[in-house]
Amino acid sequence: MGISWRLWFRLALVVAILVVLWVRIAALHRSRPSANKPIADLAATSPLNRPGGGFAPAEAYEVYSGLYQEPMQDPLVFVQDSVTDIPQVNGSCLRPSTATEHEMADAFVAANQQSHRWEEKFSIPASYRLLPRSEVAQVRPCMKPHGSDASGCENYKGLRYLRYLGVPGFDQSHTHALVSVIKSCGGFCGSGGIFMVEKTDGKWQRSAPSDFTSNCSWMY
Repeated sequence: MGISWRLWFRLALVVAILVVLWVRIAALHRSRPSANKPIADLAATSPLNRPGGGFAPAEAYEVYSGLYQEPMQDPLVFVQDSVTDIPQVNGSCLRPSTATEHEMADAFVAANQQSHRWEEKFSIPASYRLLPRSEVAQVRPCMKPHGSDASGCENYKGLRYLRYLGVPGFDQSHTHALVSVIKSCGGFCGSGGIFMVEKTDGKWQRSAPSDFTSNCSWMY
């Protein structure tokens, strides 16, 4: 018995619907990122703090001097060589969304690919000290609350933090910049962050929080 044209029409319609559904599902599967796809390791793809960067640029001192104008309760000690970190949040914690933010992000990464040497050129009301990296291991046991009374700690009494500064990354107008400060209190103790600063009325100050750097603060 022959198949009626109505049955042929229904079969063809079902096949067409199945083809359309298959095409859509396949396209969705191709566009969806794999949950198991590894995030590129920034330490491998864009290493930072490599030796040989020379002295820190003059403009960097003005930026950090502006951020340390308030009195400090504890001794202010900077590690002599610049160090920064960019935590990985889907590849990078930085989330630039404007042309200015992209300028700062690119400049910050470029400026910190190599470590730079800080000099005693900060204009800070409180006294401060630059600590050679070779002394860091010696100082760590002396930091509060670990044991400032230990042998050999006479020169570091009251010290709570070692501060590692990154080299600022400026926008084209040099009125906005990304900076980095890591406060280490020894071992797995400390905090750090990358944040934006701006120059207002000739003075550098921290900018209001934004999505640009909201994922770039961390604690040990």
